[in-house]
Formats: sequence, C-alpha cells, structure tokens
Amino acid sequence: MVLSVFFGFGIMLLTFIQKLPQASQAGLDKFLGSVVAASCSLIGAFLVLRRMSLMSDAISHAILFGIVIMFFFTESTASLPMIIAATLTGVLTVTLVEVLFRTRLVKEDTAIDLVFPALFSIGVILISRYAANVHLDTDAVLLGELAFAPFDRLIAWGADLGPRALWLAGAVGLVNLLFILLFYKELKLATFDAGLAAALGFSPAAIHYALMTLVSVTAGSSFEAVGSVLVVGLMITPPAAAYLLTERLPVMLALSVAVGIISAVSGYFLARLLDASIAGSMATMTGVVFTLVLFLAPERGLIARWALRQRQRWQFAGEMLLVHLSQHAGAPNEAAECSLDHLGRHMKWGAAYSERVVAHVTRRGLVQRKSGARLSLTAQGREVAREVMLRSVDGRGGFPG
Repeated sequence: MVLSVFFGFGIMLLTFIQKLPQASQAGLDKFLGSVVAASCSLIGAFLVLRRMSLMSDAISHAILFGIVIMFFFTESTASLPMIIAATLTGVLTVTLVEVLFRTRLVKEDTAIDLVFPALFSIGVILISRYAANVHLDTDAVLLGELAFAPFDRLIAWGADLGPRALWLAGAVGLVNLLFILLFYKELKLATFDAGLAAALGFSPAAIHYALMTLVSVTAGSSFEAVGSVLVVGLMITPPAAAYLLTERLPVMLALSVAVGIISAVSGYFLARLLDASIAGSMATMTGVVFTLVLFLAPERGLIARWALRQRQRWQFAGEMLLVHLSQHAGAPNEAAECSLDHLGRHMKWGAAYSERVVAHVTRRGLVQRKSGARLSLTAQGREVAREVMLRSVDGRGGFPG
C-alpha cells in the first residue's frame, strides 16, 4: 500500500511538471517549494533516524567549496556541473569526517564541526575574492531566491517546458524516491541494526555512502533556487516532526513529505503577507509546524507527556494509599491508621492533597468512606493492593505504571 502511494506521488509529480509551463508565478513558487520539500524530507528521514542530522548541515554548507571550484573550471553556473561538484564535495565531506572519527581522537559530531566549517569558509573566501561580480555569491547560495526560479526556463526543441529548477528538483525527488523503494529493506536494516545488516551480507558502509551521496545531490540541486539554509530546514525539521507522530517507518516517510509540503505552502503565504524572503519564510514555517507537533503530538508531545506524568503521579499516590490501607486492615489500630486525618502524618501529605488522592481512588471504586473520615478497601481495591505488593516483592519495578 505504501509503495503504491509513493509510486502514485511520482506519477503525479511528472504530470504536474508537464502541465506547468504556463502556470502563474505564484503557483510555480508554491509547487517548486513543495517539490523541494518532498525531496528533502524523504531522504532526510533516514538522517534523523540514524542520528546524523548535523551531516545535512555539513554537506549543505560544504558543497559551496566544490561549487566555486567547478565554476573556476567551467566559468558557468549550469546545473549539471554544479550538481556534480556538490556531489563530489559531499562525498569528500563524509570521507573526511569518517577519517577523523576513525582516529578515535574526536567524536563524530566534533569531526563534522571540524570539516564543514573549513570547507565552507574556503568557499566563501574564494567567492568573495574571485567571484564577487557574478550570480554565484554567498547570498544566492545560502538564501536562494525562489521568486526568480520561474524565469529560468527549460527550452527543448523550441518548446518551453517550464522552470529549469522545477524539472531538476522533480528529477532528484524521483531519484530519492526510487532509491528508497529499491533499497527499502537494506536502508531499514542498516539504519536500525548495522551489525545485523553486515551479518546478513549487506554493506552498511556502501548504504551509508549512497545515502550521503543522495543528500549531496539533493542539496546541490536545490541550492540555487532555495538556498542551503532552507535545504537544511526541509531535510531535518519535517522528518523530526514526523518522528514524534509515529513509530512506523513507512508512515514516518509519508508524514515527513506531508509536513514538508505544508511548511512550504504556508511559508509562501507568510512571505506574501510579510513581503519577506520566500525561502526564509518557508524555513520559519518548518519551525512553527515542528513546534506545534512538539506540543500536540498524541503520545510524544510535551502536553501528552505532561498528562502522562500527572496520571502516573496520581496512580502512584493511589497505590501507596491502597497498600497502606491493606496493611492495616483488621489490625487493632485500623480505625486510627485508616482515617483520612492520619494520612497527612503517615504519608507526609497535606490535607488538600490527601483529599484529592482519596477522591481519585474512590472514583475508581477501590476505596469507600465509612462513618466519619474512616477509609476501607473494596473487593477490587484489595485485589489491586495485592497485585501492587506482589510486584514490589518480586522486584519488577515496584508499583505498576
């Protein structure tokens, strides 16, 4: 089913691209942003799962070095040479990081932070010194300008096929999609258990470098239209939001694409409202959507986790009360020990808190109040108290959650 959905997405993408030569600029901007978002989100999901989110930032910035070197050789900003340069630089970045990490002198995140600032800063220096008067400048590479992308048209056999950036982003998105479909099992196994993948005959290293190559291609194909800043935002933030919403990989991939597209479209409207940078607004909306998911996710969200802690707090207090009442049931001092007034002294609870705990277990039918403030267990309450004490005795974590 999931494969069918992804195949359908690819066919829809090709169909839309073919129908867009005469579309409005606003529609092209939104659709181009959506295509880039889908492409980045698909491949970025595996970076998030492999805990390599920083690598996307490293590659997206380090490719500037390769792009400017290629420009010196070709004296052109044509897409294909730039993608080749970005891919080679991305692979170089990953290789240098691996070399540093395998020395065991630095950790992986430290190795990343050593490699990509060096390559990026060299690229910035070269652009500032030798390419200041061409379109290849730091603003174009870092921030991009989505509004200008529809004016760079792809002309073939005398026909206007639409924006070049849209065809390029769509092609890269389909390559990412095809790679995931063809190597889904290998990617999944190498991501969650590299040792088992190696034992079964797969090569985690080959899968790793193939994935990093696609990250480089995706970043390189998108830098001119949307800039490396938005590439990083779309590659990591939507998958991070999807990770909070599900534990199933196919669903996470689909949600990553959906969150990326929602962020791109809403970011475009925000840019129009504020008369601001389109790429910057889209990156901002990825953060807004992630923040909403962070708070509202049904199981992993902050509100859900807070509610769970509150339930566990009342459950733990209620079970302490059940055990206390069970231990003193039938004892000579039962009347005193099982009174509501005594709980404050024995449990170190305040009067208001004691009332709330008693109300909690009473609503569940575990405790009943007798004359005055005396408490007694119901049949169900005695059974629950017995289970709690058994779990505590056999060392299975004390009170049940």
